[in-house]
Amino acid sequence: MTVIRAASLADAAAFQAIYAPYVLESTATLENVPPTVEEMRGRLAPMLDQGYPVLAAERDGRVIGYAYAGPAHKRPAYRPTVENTIYLAQGETRGGVGAALMAELFAAAEAAGFRQMIAVIADAENRASLSFHARQGFEQVAHWRAVAWKFGRWLDVFHYQKTLGGGDRVAPVEDGPACPAGPPTFR
Repeated sequence: MTVIRAASLADAAAFQAIYAPYVLESTATLENVPPTVEEMRGRLAPMLDQGYPVLAAERDGRVIGYAYAGPAHKRPAYRPTVENTIYLAQGETRGGVGAALMAELFAAAEAAGFRQMIAVIADAENRASLSFHARQGFEQVAHWRAVAWKFGRWLDVFHYQKTLGGGDRVAPVEDGPACPAGPPTFR
């Protein structure tokens, strides 16, 4: 049985182990060098400290995937909008873990007051991620052509967007991580 739970800094090593093969072997991320465990911990700490949703999928005591919603931009006015990240351990795709993580991520982001979620997806050939996000209710809002270079080829980058909760029909929350007047973001 897979359990979706709130993540902690103790999950940094598991997250790093899941993420590293994507950096080295795919265009799912535009990083070229995998972060160390300490760097991953450094990425997670501010999100956890500021109340952004960070989730882990666990089965039989082993983390098999993770998802989080972090700042979409460093300017405070963007605070009601988050950018999602989701990665699954090799061999764990197409089993419903990703959909379960995203459902929990949407709920946690809405509960924290976020109103929009952005997905940044690299590579037009990354059909699995493009179709996964569409199945989760995201809509394509931008297509940047040939803006990234990895593995000796140009890559397109897509921006997908999903409205959360009341979206633009309601004002942002007045307190918490989604508050536009809140503390500065860490990017």
